[in-house]
Amino acid sequence: MFARAGVFAQSAVLALVGGGAGGIVAAGVFAFLVIIGVFPRLIGKTRTRARIRLYETLIILGGVWGNVSDIYEFPLLWGGNVLLGTFGLAVGIFVGCLVMSLAETVKTLPVISHSIHLAVGLQYLILAIAAGKLTGALLYFARDMGA
Repeated sequence: MFARAGVFAQSAVLALVGGGAGGIVAAGVFAFLVIIGVFPRLIGKTRTRARIRLYETLIILGGVWGNVSDIYEFPLLWGGNVLLGTFGLAVGIFVGCLVMSLAETVKTLPVISHSIHLAVGLQYLILAIAAGKLTGALLYFARDMGA
C-alpha cells in the first residue's frame, strides 16, 4: 500500500519538475523571440495590431502544446501525411521569419555583402541558400533517411 503511494508521489514530483522545467525553457525561448522582434515585426508587417490578444493566446497555447507533445507521443490517426506536411510548412515559415529577424537584428546582411564584395544580388544569394536548404530537406525525407 505504501509502496504504491511512494511511486505515485515520485511520479507526481517528476511530472511537476519536468513540466516546470519545460515551461521555463519555453518562456526563455519566447522571451528571446520577443526581444529580437519576431512577433512585433510579424504583427507590424501584417497590420493586425487589433488582434494582439489572439496572438498572445496562440503563442501561449503553442508553447503549452509544444511541451505536451514533447513529453507524450500522440499517434496520427487521420491525415498523417497531410498533417505532417502542413506542420512542416508552418515550421519552415516560422524558421524563415526567425532567421530573417535575427539577420535584421544583428545587421549581418551589410557585413556579409561587404565581406564578400557583393554589390548587387544579395537577395539572390539568400534565395539560393534557402533553396538549397529546401532541396536538402526534401531529399532527406523523400529517401526515408529520417526513419
